[in-house]
Amino acid sequence: HLPLAMNRELQDGNVIRATLPELNEERRKEFVKIVRDKAEQARVSLRNVRRKAKDGLDALKEVGEDEIARAEKELDATTKQHVDAIDDAVKRKEAELLEV
Repeated sequence: HLPLAMNRELQDGNVIRATLPELNEERRKEFVKIVRDKAEQARVSLRNVRRKAKDGLDALKEVGEDEIARAEKELDATTKQHVDAIDDAVKRKEAELLEV
């Protein structure tokens, strides 16, 4: 099953030719929806990694509270930086897709 109505044909056993329908407004909106869904999946994955890292920090017994607090603050800043990068990429891709 090919996504978004792609057609394919096999030529001479070595080449697969995929014909893509022209991007009309409806198809562009479908792509934007896909981009948003993928971005949300990336954010969820990022939050899961953050949660695992925080659990690891909480499990540390031999490190002082100040060091753990500093590490959590750094973890939050890094997470925010990556979430912002995802959001920026989504905005750029949406603008690119909706540009006619």
